[in-house]
Amino acid sequence: MSTHTGAPLSGRRTGFGSGAVMAAGAARRLDWVLIVSVAVLCAIGSLLVWSATLPGDGGDPMDSTGHLRRHLAHLAVAWVACLVVASVDFRTVRAYAPIVYLATAVALVLVLTPLGAVINGSRGWIVVGAFQFQPSELAKVGLVLVLATLLGEPRDGEIRPMTRDVLFCLLVLAVPLALVMLQPDLGTTLVLGAIFLGMLTFSGAPFVWVAGMIACGVAAVFCVFWFDLLEPYQLDRLATLVDPSADPQGAGYNSNQALIAVGSGGFNGTGLFQGEQTHGRFVPEQHTDFIFTVAGEELGFAGAALVIALFAVVIWRILRIALGCDQPYPRLLCVGVAAWFGFQTFINIGMGLGVMPVTGLPLPFVSYGGTAIMANMLGLGLVLGINSRDRGFE
Repeated sequence: MSTHTGAPLSGRRTGFGSGAVMAAGAARRLDWVLIVSVAVLCAIGSLLVWSATLPGDGGDPMDSTGHLRRHLAHLAVAWVACLVVASVDFRTVRAYAPIVYLATAVALVLVLTPLGAVINGSRGWIVVGAFQFQPSELAKVGLVLVLATLLGEPRDGEIRPMTRDVLFCLLVLAVPLALVMLQPDLGTTLVLGAIFLGMLTFSGAPFVWVAGMIACGVAAVFCVFWFDLLEPYQLDRLATLVDPSADPQGAGYNSNQALIAVGSGGFNGTGLFQGEQTHGRFVPEQHTDFIFTVAGEELGFAGAALVIALFAVVIWRILRIALGCDQPYPRLLCVGVAAWFGFQTFINIGMGLGVMPVTGLPLPFVSYGGTAIMANMLGLGLVLGINSRDRGFE
């Protein structure tokens, strides 16, 4: 009797044990260097958001934690979403790519209806009661998924994307690009273009298309200036990029104050919660677009350099995962996320240092913002999901 009852119990223990072993194996296959680097960026960002949203009277930081609590709540939900996406086989995610793309396209259309709200000069938000949602952030995820599918799955008998594939990808790009330009949101438009160019370059598509896209970009810039397509405030921002002192109290105010804040930090910084420029509210939108200036002032050159180094590690680890992929689809997925994070980081930090025009792009994983943080974490989850499994197709 004891022999008869022992076998099922042993089988159950074995099943549980094998499940635990599988879970442990999946955890070991996660890129922990990438995860820890992003977690440290999130932690630094939380402190910077807290400091940037303190009242300017030098009160106790514990008396003003509203933005910090909301930021931490956004991070908690986004990390859960990241881990959920990472746990799903990327081949399953691929099947839902068209749905994600179409959903974000519909949301971008709704932005242009009465549901859309104008914030900081751009109609880029859907506001329903207390709920605010920025579809252009999630459009980056949808674009990466669809482009990876189209460019990463050549037709039978082909080893790389051909002209018809590239043309179809251009059509796919044109939809969110046009809708974002109508808001208008120049920063996100540039990010979408960078994602497309990065993925096209690494897809193996004919080089003439890559060169053609670059030439078209140059031609587009020329036409924008030739036909005077920019808004007056956008022209003013470009003018102050060339000469920040030309209008220090007008169009050049943001850039000038950002440089003052970064420069006042010196090497070691003024100390967390001790930045006079930050707490004096001299830099606009310092908890979102200009969060890097808070790092420059309060953490100094050492702290700002650490932030840049962490982003370098993040991009390196994502590209390392891409190089380890056996098939083009997961490889291009990683390249698209790397191009997104890398380009957006470059633009945001460049704004804070006065070497890039003000475009309103948040710093990934660091700036305050619910939709942006969610989109960043979804992108991270896609990459982690590829790395935690066999990177080739079975």
